[in-house]
Order: sequence, then C-alpha cells, then structure tokens
Amino acid sequence: MHDQSASRKVILHSRACIVSMTRPDNDTYFMRMADLVATRSTCLRRQVGAVLVKEKRVLTTGYNGAPKGLRHCAEVGCVRLQNNIESGTRHELCRGVHAEQNAVIQAAYFGVSIKDAIIYTTNFPCSVCAKILVNAGIVEVVYRDDYVDPLSKEILSESKVLVRRYQ
Repeated sequence: MHDQSASRKVILHSRACIVSMTRPDNDTYFMRMADLVATRSTCLRRQVGAVLVKEKRVLTTGYNGAPKGLRHCAEVGCVRLQNNIESGTRHELCRGVHAEQNAVIQAAYFGVSIKDAIIYTTNFPCSVCAKILVNAGIVEVVYRDDYVDPLSKEILSESKVLVRRYQ
C-alpha cells in the first residue's frame, strides 16, 4: 500500500502525555477508503472499490459484484473464468456490476449530484465505466492499479477528464 502521509505529523496534547499521529493526505485517505470498499466485492477475479468525492467529501461508494438481490458469483460461478476470457474484453458477459458503475448508480438512487466530482478507484476504469464517468460529469479519475483497456484510456483522454495514478 502506498502511503504519502509519513511526512506530516499532528501532535495531540493532553494533560498526561503527548501523542504523535500521522495524518494522511487526501489522496491517501480516499484511496484507503476505496481499498476498504473493495473488500465488499463478490467478484471471483478482481476486487475493485470506488469512492466518489466532491469538495473533499465522500458522496458515494461502490464495489464490483452481482446486482442487488441476485446470487453472488461465488454461488453461481463466473462465466469469464470458465471460458478463459481475457481481462479487459467482453464486459457484457460479466454478471457483475463494476465498482465505478455502482458508485454512480448509488448517487442516482439517492439523488446525489456527482457533477464535477472526483472518483478514487483501485483499478483503472474499463471503457464502459469510462463512458459512464464522462457522461456523469466526473472531472478526475485517480486510480492505483492499471487495467488493460486501451479504448478506456482513449475515451478519458479525448473527454479531457483528468486522469492520474495514485502513487
């Protein structure tokens, strides 16, 4: 896990002692949240978490897995695994909803505007998610792990959405 917070310290004073703690910067804080959200994933291949943020406030989160109310892939199996489908291809065969999609869906479901928000995601978005993020008005994608989908990179580049890798 990357930690950019080591250089900043906050000293807390109390009557009995002085306690030193490290306060993470915003990127580290929100990426750690995305990591935590990813632990809820029910996907057999990849655990992905996403956090939508605006003005340093969390709007929604999402992780990848089966749609609400449906059995998880662990129960029914994974068509992509069974057929050795290459990562980054044939997204339509997956019964799961991607983390970025779920974060956007949660915003719509609860009536939260995500226009001009930033998404922190554990993995680079696929091309389907990239198109959704562009149309939802996301202004920046911060990701940690790469994902093989050249079309996604092209879509985000052409749309002028700022993309940067968390390090």
